[in-house]
Amino acid sequence: MLFDHHDDEPIRVLTDAESWELLDNARHGRLATAAAGELDIVPINFRSAGGKLYLKTTPGTKLAELTIHPQVAFEADGIMQDEAWSVVIKGTARVLEHSSEIAEAEAANIETWLPTSKSVYVEIAPTSIEGRHFQLGAEPEETTARDY
Repeated sequence: MLFDHHDDEPIRVLTDAESWELLDNARHGRLATAAAGELDIVPINFRSAGGKLYLKTTPGTKLAELTIHPQVAFEADGIMQDEAWSVVIKGTARVLEHSSEIAEAEAANIETWLPTSKSVYVEIAPTSIEGRHFQLGAEPEETTARDY
């Protein structure tokens, strides 16, 4: 088990440090953007470093959306046989333009799923982070007996 739970509660709220530790070892998540009254969510590769998230992408819809409306949400999770976790970050995204910032993002070594050229680096600076750890199991049986 990744984390101990108090009083055998199935859900444990993670500390910021625990949430970052999980993100440091994850590579895939989902980016939620909003622009022109439309919401969008896409799977994306990422890396965390120095309390920030780094993405590598190509020009297109998600890049246009986060440029128009830089407030984003990001979620990553992991599911094992008897436990799972989820971390949600809300923050501000921006395209990296300066060579020193791009070098920092490149050092994070983002691995991509698709064999396509991705030339744009994006940084997400968090305004909040929330993590949960779950002990998986069957739903408890409910009794229908009533006291009369």
